[in-house]
Parts: sequence; C-alpha cells; structure tokens
Amino acid sequence: MILYGYYGYGYGYGYDPMLIWALLVAVISMIASAKVSSTYHKYDKVRSATGMTGAQAAERILQSAGIYDVSVQHIRGELTDHYDPRNKILRLSDATYGSASVAAVGVAAHECGHAIQHKEGYAPLKFRSALVPAANLGSRLGVPIILIGFFFSAVSFLVPVGIIVFSLAVLFQIVTLPVEFNASKRALVLLEGQGILGEREVSQSRKVLTAAALTYVAAAAASVVQLLRLILIFGGGRRRDD
Repeated sequence: MILYGYYGYGYGYGYDPMLIWALLVAVISMIASAKVSSTYHKYDKVRSATGMTGAQAAERILQSAGIYDVSVQHIRGELTDHYDPRNKILRLSDATYGSASVAAVGVAAHECGHAIQHKEGYAPLKFRSALVPAANLGSRLGVPIILIGFFFSAVSFLVPVGIIVFSLAVLFQIVTLPVEFNASKRALVLLEGQGILGEREVSQSRKVLTAAALTYVAAAAASVVQLLRLILIFGGGRRRDD
C-alpha cells in the first residue's frame, strides 16, 4: 500500500521536506520559551521605583481607562496571567499579583491591555473570542478526523473536512498575534503615561513583553507548518494499493 500524498507530489521514498521546517520551528519554540523565562526572571529581580505591585498597577490602569466592572484576582502558578472576557476577571499569577518588579508590572499591564481591547470592541479580540470553540474542536479532532477519512475509504470525504477543522485552530493562532502585540503596545503606553514605571523601567518591561510575544509567533509558525504537512501528506485524500 502506498500513500499518495507521501510517495507522490515530491515526497519520494519517505522524504518529508516539511519535516525540516517542523524541526526548525520546534527549536525556535524552545528558544523562545527559554528566552521569555530568562528575561522575565532577570527583570523580576528589578523592583519598580514606585513600589506598586502587579495587582495595584492593574487596578490603577483599569480605573484610568474607565473600567470599573473588571475584578483583579489572584491565580496560582507562574505566568498563568490572563484576562477572562466572559466573566470580566483579570487573573494575575503568583509571580505577578503581589510582586513590585518591573517584569510583574509589565505583565499586569499587558493583561489590562486585553481588558481595554474588550471594552473598546477591538475587532481582532472579538474575532479570536468567537473562534475559541471551533479552535478547541480543531486542535483536538482535526488530525483524528483526517486519519479516519484516509484509512477508511467509505468515509474518505472526512479528509478535507478534517483539514478544514484543523485550519480553524491554525487561524486562531494567527489571529492571536495582533491581539497580543496590540495589548503589549497599549501596556507600555499606559505604564509610562500613568507614571507607574519610569522611562528606563518601561524599556526593561518592553524586553519582557517582546520576549513573551516571540512565543506566540513560534506557536503560530508551528501550527502553520503542521497544517501544510497535513495538506501535503493527506491532501489527496486517497490511497492506492501497489
């Protein structure tokens, strides 16, 4: 039995040209994760001049933006910070909530950026939120659907269906990029504008947020490469016996 997408279309004898890209993206992802961890811990040791904690900075930023219906709460873990638009809760992790470091304040401000996006109806955020259910479905079921369709000819139509379903998860990763970049941009402007951080501290906070942004870029790149591999290998949706 020979897989069409694998032995045809330039994939001769088991050679997968996309595998090199997949490995490269995996390495970049590991570097990005290491970079955000090292950068965060470096500036987590730098106390802000104002002495404001991440939670206090978040409260000030939200109030300055006229947002009074979003609560700031503590959540366990490290760098588990996130904004929950459905319940209007800004959750800050152990490393952020009570810390007065430049890194913690920067992360808290970034999450406030999402809350402000929500208030203003920022289109990419609305689109990403609408994609969440489909993206979760695509990440869990996309590949299994493709494999079922490929190996069982009676349901071969499931191959393109699975690729489309998986594409929704990829789209979510891509849409995440402008949402995260914009939140960081808002955060840095707010930190300086509200006098929460000084000019030098804002520069240090920018390094933390930039390192974090690289992880989103790596995740998006990885999902795109995986989608292309699925299309190249299974895109024909057919099998043939040798």
